[in-house]
Amino acid sequence: METGNTFSGSGFCLLLAISVVLAKAVDNTEWNTAASEKAIRQSQSLCAGEQEYVHKRKLVVLESLSSLGINCTTDSVPHIALLASGGGQRAAVGLVGSLYQMEKEHLLDTLLYLGSVSGSTWSMSSIYSDPQWSNNLDTAVSRLSGPGVPLEEALAWLGERAKEEHFSLSDVWGVLTSAGIMKQMDVRRLSDEASRNATNPYPIYSAIEKHCYSHGPIQGKWFEVSPHEAGFTELGLFISTSFLGSTFQNGELLEEKPEMDMVKLQGILGCALAHEETIKDLIPPWLNVPGQIDGAAEDYLRVYNALNTLVALTRSTIKDPTALSDLDKLQKILEDRDMLNHNKSVWLESSEERKNLSGQWSLELLVAVETWSQSLEDGAFKTHVSLLTKQVLPMIMKWEWGTTGNFLYQYQDSTVPPYLRSTERFHLTDAGLLINVGYPSFLGEKRDIDLIIAPEYSAGNMFETLTLARDYAAEVKKPFPEIDAKILEERDWPKGCYVLEGKEKEPTIVYMPLFNRHNCKDAAEFTAKMEEFSTFQRPYSQEKIEFVLETAKANIKTNKETLLREIKKAVLRRHNKM
Repeated sequence: METGNTFSGSGFCLLLAISVVLAKAVDNTEWNTAASEKAIRQSQSLCAGEQEYVHKRKLVVLESLSSLGINCTTDSVPHIALLASGGGQRAAVGLVGSLYQMEKEHLLDTLLYLGSVSGSTWSMSSIYSDPQWSNNLDTAVSRLSGPGVPLEEALAWLGERAKEEHFSLSDVWGVLTSAGIMKQMDVRRLSDEASRNATNPYPIYSAIEKHCYSHGPIQGKWFEVSPHEAGFTELGLFISTSFLGSTFQNGELLEEKPEMDMVKLQGILGCALAHEETIKDLIPPWLNVPGQIDGAAEDYLRVYNALNTLVALTRSTIKDPTALSDLDKLQKILEDRDMLNHNKSVWLESSEERKNLSGQWSLELLVAVETWSQSLEDGAFKTHVSLLTKQVLPMIMKWEWGTTGNFLYQYQDSTVPPYLRSTERFHLTDAGLLINVGYPSFLGEKRDIDLIIAPEYSAGNMFETLTLARDYAAEVKKPFPEIDAKILEERDWPKGCYVLEGKEKEPTIVYMPLFNRHNCKDAAEFTAKMEEFSTFQRPYSQEKIEFVLETAKANIKTNKETLLREIKKAVLRRHNKM
């Protein structure tokens, strides 16, 4: 192995006791095919596995509350969830920092659930690779600055995926974020966690179905994945997580296929680049005018930005001077062929001319990269680059992102949207496109949450995740706390903590922006920090990683008393409910 060729990206138990008493009785009628354990479960209540885990986890929470001097009985253990927002590497690193400080402040074990979206799914999937991570967060922190994954290991994984029928850019993105940012190739399956004890909060990952996201209805949009089940939150239709990707028809399992590993799942859950709206955000202001935005600019941007990302992540894995020099040459080739900024006048021409030229320039970009690859001196670096170019470049041109076997194909139920009944495969993608926090999975009676702790790592408009979640809740008729209009006026320079008090069935939300008045002296500095740590950029330097980690830690430490106060209220609230 060539020295320095690691995919390090500077820039992201005991078996479950059978004898545990279930928290709730399981309603066997909720299974569509009662005779088969492989059936689709139709219900708005928890599955037996999650009930059992939650029951055991409550004993851990009860002990934690007692250590904090909070009086509580088994029946009044509050349902507390920490919901991490998305936000690329900023969110991935920020979540590790928040959890680390939660543990130091003896608050981590008060959590019943942990939910993630987009970038925070990268770090959540990484930390759960350790069955005892709640007691070992030093390892998660040190991994962010660790040596990384050998490039050969990452490419070997990619090579195996390339043999599969539905190999796509989701696989590529999964390996880039796993090996290049989180510095770990986690090939376990999520369903492996179903047999763990309750040392850690119960994890819920979120995605959305792309077609329903774009065309509706809302019931077909939000998709959740846990160690036990995967399915549509609002439809109440679920399968065992181990069957996600298998072939179903009319509610029956026709062909069981291997469950995807966490590397691939990570590529699906955190792939905002897969959606057209994300590409539009990358269009420069001078072109972002009515009549000029069309598929030509977007197609070219997809290719150009994907190649730039590949170069940046590959560069961060190389220490050999010759290889670095070769990458410098490739970077220069890309800069010279940046037709969006070098040929502005052409983009203002007719739509047809733009379309023809953008296609030509995209092809020329790929040819230039291939020519560069072939010009490299024989050796390990050329071998690695050749593998990447052969497997990835064709998919960049086609912009093929992954689809998953649809367990609702020809499912006979009028509540299922026609699209989901008629397609053999659906397209799961980044939930942050809809709401950049996993609120939908935690609203309503199913998980009956009392308190949501919401560290906010999102870019864009502050408080947007709250207002979007409020509107979503109203549409699906689920309770959500009132948002004071005065709070929204502080979006340009927010406080470090806001409490949205829940009434009756509404959860209380403790909302904590990463950058705020405690760490930014004014609105200008707040804006500068948001830009400096923007979502779409090259992998963070060690200095940036440390800064985000320490900022996230400080936010938890600063707001400890507020969190304790709301936890105590949650205990009282649960007691009154019971």
